[in-house]
Amino acid sequence: MKEVRVTFHSGNLSLEGILSIPEDSGLSPAVIICHPHPLFGGSMDNNVVNSLFETLARASLSPFKFNFRGVGKSEGKFDQGKGEQEDVAAAISFISSVKEVDSSRIGLVGYSAGAGFSLPVGCKDDRIKALAVISPPLSMFDFAFLKTCLKPKLVLSGTKDNFMPSKQFLEFCQSLPNPREHESIEGADHFWWGYELTIAAKVTAFFTRVLK
Repeated sequence: MKEVRVTFHSGNLSLEGILSIPEDSGLSPAVIICHPHPLFGGSMDNNVVNSLFETLARASLSPFKFNFRGVGKSEGKFDQGKGEQEDVAAAISFISSVKEVDSSRIGLVGYSAGAGFSLPVGCKDDRIKALAVISPPLSMFDFAFLKTCLKPKLVLSGTKDNFMPSKQFLEFCQSLPNPREHESIEGADHFWWGYELTIAAKVTAFFTRVLK
């Protein structure tokens, strides 16, 4: 695999990202990874994001992680979610244009606030074929739109997530239409320290299956 540091545009802003491309494998499925909240230290170098990126790459998918506006070398400043949704749309357009990527097989995974920013875009954009949701902060974002989203969905949380009681998580997952999969990982909290490989393996298996 080869890693490429890239820049792409969201409106008049230049954003940074990193793309991994399998070598000598023809067109590959791609997965866009959206990092946690910028105002709480979220970036594409987050522990969960990095684990997802590395595990997806080893499975011969093309993971793409990027920094939202105002994070790292990405231009601009935090925009309360509105601009961040524009960044997600721009990331989808960028990855769809990569010649090594099969543009008919693109997935999207959002972690924490990254799910809140990205999933409204991913649900509506026909270029996104499947969605993974890690630790959705149900108290911060309205995820009701997922109840009408008929794309394959994987929703994961930890049993010790202090932002979301397990009962609330289960009720939310059961309200979603099929196709859906959900799981609570015993012992994991919102930040997934020590459980990065566990979560990455489950997300990778999901996308490998649904983007085949």
